[in-house]
Amino acid sequence: MKEVKITDRGISPIGLGTWNMGDGKEKYTQELNALRAGLDAGIQVIDTAEMYGDGNSESLVGNAIEPFEREKLFMM
Repeated sequence: MKEVKITDRGISPIGLGTWNMGDGKEKYTQELNALRAGLDAGIQVIDTAEMYGDGNSESLVGNAIEPFEREKLFMM
């Protein structure tokens, strides 16, 4: 896959957005697995923000990235 440069780092040009993720307990495991599947497939960019679900999205992302090397990921 072709890379793009962000802050002088070469990263995957495809990322994941997390708007409306982490808001419901019934979807938590499914959303966690979706993020990890993307990371397993080579995604390095994750778009999240404190305003997404009043911080629930950020908590979900934090749990999703636990088994991965944080230094290789780019959070926006």
